[in-house]
Amino acid sequence: MAQHILPQVAIVGRPNVGKSTLFNRLTGRRTALVSDMPGLTRDRRTGTALIAEREVLMVDTAGLEDAPRGTIPDRMRAQSEAAIEDADLILFVMDARAGLTPADELFADIVRRADRPTLLVVNKCEGNKGREGFYESYSLGLGEPFAVSAEHGEGLADLDDAIGAALAEIAPLPDASDEDGDAAGEDEDYAKHGTPERPIRLAIVGRPNAGKSTLVNALLGEERMIVGPEPGLTRDSISSAFKWEGRDGPVSFELFDTAGLRRKSRINETAEKLSASDAIRAVRFAEIVVLLVSAENPLEHQDLTIADHVAGEGRALIVAVNKWDLVTDKQARIAEIRKAIEMRMSNVAGIAVVPISALAERGLEKLLAAAMATYATWNKRVSTPDLNRWLAEAVARHAPPAVSGRRVRIRYITQPTARPPTFVAFTSQPQALSGSYQRYLINSLREAFDLPGVPVRLNLRKGDNPYATKGRK
Repeated sequence: MAQHILPQVAIVGRPNVGKSTLFNRLTGRRTALVSDMPGLTRDRRTGTALIAEREVLMVDTAGLEDAPRGTIPDRMRAQSEAAIEDADLILFVMDARAGLTPADELFADIVRRADRPTLLVVNKCEGNKGREGFYESYSLGLGEPFAVSAEHGEGLADLDDAIGAALAEIAPLPDASDEDGDAAGEDEDYAKHGTPERPIRLAIVGRPNAGKSTLVNALLGEERMIVGPEPGLTRDSISSAFKWEGRDGPVSFELFDTAGLRRKSRINETAEKLSASDAIRAVRFAEIVVLLVSAENPLEHQDLTIADHVAGEGRALIVAVNKWDLVTDKQARIAEIRKAIEMRMSNVAGIAVVPISALAERGLEKLLAAAMATYATWNKRVSTPDLNRWLAEAVARHAPPAVSGRRVRIRYITQPTARPPTFVAFTSQPQALSGSYQRYLINSLREAFDLPGVPVRLNLRKGDNPYATKGRK
């Protein structure tokens, strides 16, 4: 299929009218955080939806609020207005049960001034309670309203048809001959390279106020996330696509900005609990994870807890030290950080440490280069003959311990999977091989095959070499 710029449909309205629930319904995925709490969404979230047999980019926005300049709601409103400017089509959502409010009228006026094609969606129309609010919506002057219940999935078929019809006028599908021509080129590329290129999933995690959203904005080259001195601004794990012109050519990334993670004992608010679980899901979905720490107080206990979680999920890990421009004795500070990592994160030895300044946009090229190097290591495979030559040398240097007078024998090793590198060793007594000896083997594997900064898993199995010739007398 040819690659075209997708038409954008922005879902806007005041807080708590059900925009995120509608977004989840239209995209078919529960990716946006949903709660009765107003103002849960703060940044723009995007996701693809199949509308009238064509792919569409849906944009979930923060609730539009009339707020003093410089406040968090004001910055949220700026993000929503940017989404309106970028949109090909707007879905203006109001709450039928709450009825028409002054805020609905104020922001309907903003949408009208934007001069974008708009569909009026009246949500929460299930039952009779929303009937009066539905009829009130006509006074907004945004055309015929669509009665839906995003929570129960009612009325969405008619809305889909209306979106499809509106987009057919605004952004017609490309000519079929162009489609075929582009597809032929892509088929040729597929034949050469095996599979079409897929974006590398990269998540940025860390404690609140480490500068994660500022880093995402710097990488994207636009004010995509709201930022400020207040901790905990980001709530959803927002994904954004971008391309980096690396040394070996362009690389596509899918970038995830996540909420700041604190100790469980300090998480009290519903919003923060939802945000923390969303950030953990983002780590599980990612391939590379950048742990962002502040140069002013790097590697506190919570940073190490986050790193342990990333390693436990088997993801490639990089430590980015932000606000590096504020450090005076840089050599001493980087040596201190590397020593702390070596001592306290020995289970993922050799983690890349990259000093950056997200605000000044310094060190970003080095960070992405380190991400690509770590990604290559995470995908690395070692041939079985090389592994067994290494095993013979490792055992000769340091033999496994004897148990009850019987020496534990490791007969064979292979690598069944990568991402992260995972090895299986066949031994006479798997339960007898001590943890310290297993750590010796893992460290030796790291050194012999150059596997820094990624989890290395070693599984033990009982039995003979499974690839040895069978039926031997």
